[in-house]
Amino acid sequence: MKSKKYLFLSFAVLVIFSLLLTACKPAAPAAPQAPAAQQPAAEQPAAQQPAEQPAAEQPAAPAEEKALWTWFQYDQDNDDPASDERVGNQWLRDTMPLFDAAFDGKYYWDNTPKAWDKMTSELVAAVIAGGDVPDIVEMGGAQVTNYVNNGALMDVTDWMKAQPWFGDLEPGALDTCTGPDGRYYCIPTAERPYLTYVWADRYPNGFPTTPEQFLVEAERLKTEGHYAWAYFGSTQFAGDGAKRGLYSVIASFGGGYEGPDGTMLLNTPENVAAISFIRDTVKKGYNPETVFAGGFVEEDSFKDASAGAFPTGLFGYRYINPLTAPDGTKYDKGNEQDMIDAIEAGQVVLRPMFAPEGKTPGCNIDVQGVGIPVGAKNVEGAYEFVNWLMTNQDLYVKYVIGPGAGFPSLISSTSAPELQTTFFKEAAAAIGASKCSMAIRNLSRPDVGAEMIMNVIFKLIKEDQNADIATELQKVQDEFNANN
Repeated sequence: MKSKKYLFLSFAVLVIFSLLLTACKPAAPAAPQAPAAQQPAAEQPAAQQPAEQPAAEQPAAPAEEKALWTWFQYDQDNDDPASDERVGNQWLRDTMPLFDAAFDGKYYWDNTPKAWDKMTSELVAAVIAGGDVPDIVEMGGAQVTNYVNNGALMDVTDWMKAQPWFGDLEPGALDTCTGPDGRYYCIPTAERPYLTYVWADRYPNGFPTTPEQFLVEAERLKTEGHYAWAYFGSTQFAGDGAKRGLYSVIASFGGGYEGPDGTMLLNTPENVAAISFIRDTVKKGYNPETVFAGGFVEEDSFKDASAGAFPTGLFGYRYINPLTAPDGTKYDKGNEQDMIDAIEAGQVVLRPMFAPEGKTPGCNIDVQGVGIPVGAKNVEGAYEFVNWLMTNQDLYVKYVIGPGAGFPSLISSTSAPELQTTFFKEAAAAIGASKCSMAIRNLSRPDVGAEMIMNVIFKLIKEDQNADIATELQKVQDEFNANN
């Protein structure tokens, strides 16, 4: 046993000694390392990982330009010099690039042309159907009630009041953008009052100031082979004629179409007197038959001076051309400059409508403006467009003279040099001598009402000249109000 224990101890000592010798040997040389490029990605230093780059060093993605989609009655792609809307078409061609440059990288202007007499119904239908709508729609104050009743326009009251140009708006222009609830639903960019274009040589004693004087002059002109006046007397365009020259006469007699609370009020002594007067002038042949033809051919009777006067909107100068004056002088550029030239030469003058003694000449007033439809995708862009237009006088005045075709709705702009012409001075005097108001504003169904009114006027002055005026007016009034 003793020897076995000794042998075991001896063996243990030898093992321990061997281990100590091994520990005391120098370390073996390390195996060669692979090149860094051959190392697995996970073994790369963290600072070299692409994902670890600071966010600030990443290139920012460019902002995407948003479309500002508009509906105007003008077509930037129509360069036909004979187009009725050539002025507005040219304005778009000139102005759209300016907007795109001013808002480069933010917005670009995309316009879809729409027929002036279909725009309202198309927008209302699109809003009701939940379809695509523009960010801005061109409109007049006459469309406000229809749009509001159908929930088609945004209320822009609070936004407008916060803008620097709000206090500069002419009150009459602002009034035309007011809905039945007293809130604002459009931005009035230009006023469009109505007045009377007159060939001065046809009225050497001046355009009459009373109905009685007009009848005397009308008879004289008839004997000379001419007509006293022409006007839009057709029932076309959903009764639009009820708001034009015929309304100027009716308003001058103290009449109108509306009662309180959106009701129709037609059967009044003033309306009966005015329509009786117009009927008499038709019976006596003081107007050409073009008055009732439609298609705006009644303008031709003033263009060739066979009719001595033409009551219409101030914007009429854009459409009534070319012209041949009573003395044979021709203004035949075939554009809006013809009427401007004839006025500058003194051959055409601008005058208020005649009115009975003690009455003030009347006329319709509307505005050229823009609204923001409910459902517009770029409301902020629409706001910026309006401010861009209303805060740059040079840009704004070009708009007024072009598609605005009226007076500035911004009072401060009336003193602009471009508006100190014979045309604008005479227009200002004629409107200043008149009491202008919207022909149809608060009727609960304005388009329906206008058509009913024009139909009955046409019947009374043209189709059935023996019908009792008061009775027929009462029938239409009752029919409309029964469905109010």
